[in-house]
Order: sequence, then structure tokens, then C-alpha cells
Amino acid sequence: MTGRGTHGDRRRQARGRGRRAEALAALFLVCKGYRIVERSFRTRGGEIDIVALRGKTLAMVEVKYRARKADAAWSITPAQRRRIALCARGFIAAHPRFAGHYIRFDAVLMAPWRPPTHLRDAWRC
Repeated sequence: MTGRGTHGDRRRQARGRGRRAEALAALFLVCKGYRIVERSFRTRGGEIDIVALRGKTLAMVEVKYRARKADAAWSITPAQRRRIALCARGFIAAHPRFAGHYIRFDAVLMAPWRPPTHLRDAWRC
């Protein structure tokens, strides 16, 4: 036994870290004046980690936790951005009261022992 755990164990641990990072990111956004509308909004095509509202701006927030923040920033691929944009359309379709809001795509980058970094308007679709 190498003590490294199974692939399933590592995957469960990563999911747990991701959920904790999303909870911390949500708290961070609330402290910045955002209201969390929904967490982990899913469609067939993907997921939005956090949907947050501030004024008339609805932020679709991707949370990334990596050993280094630079790695977190680079881990949001163009394909993932497209999936998040499709999810955003699904969110608006499911919640038409937000149809008149400005939609923005943000990221919260997290790394161990570092404060979160909020990238407003991290990309455009």
C-alpha cells in the first residue's frame, strides 16, 4: 500500500475542497456587498458555481482553488467559459426576473494561505 489513496478518494477530496472554496468565495462576495442568488446552478451543459447580485449586475462567478493563484487563473479554459455562458442563458431562462440585469462573468481565485482574488469581468462572451 502506497498510502496515496484511490482515484475515487482523491476525487472526493477534490470535490470537498471545491465545495469549501465555493463557500468561502460566497462569504467573501457577501462581505463585498453582493447577495448570493444561487450556488451550484446546473444545466445539462455545465454549472455556475455562484450567481451573485449587486445592484443591477448579475455576476456569474467561477471559483478556482489551486496551489497557486496563477494556476487557478489559467485553469479556466475557453471551453469552460463557453459552458458557463450557456449555463448563464439557462439561468436567465429559469429566472426571468433577472432578464433586464447586466450579466457579468467573474472569477474568484483561491490558494492556500492567501486571500481570495475577485476578478470582475474576467471574460466576455
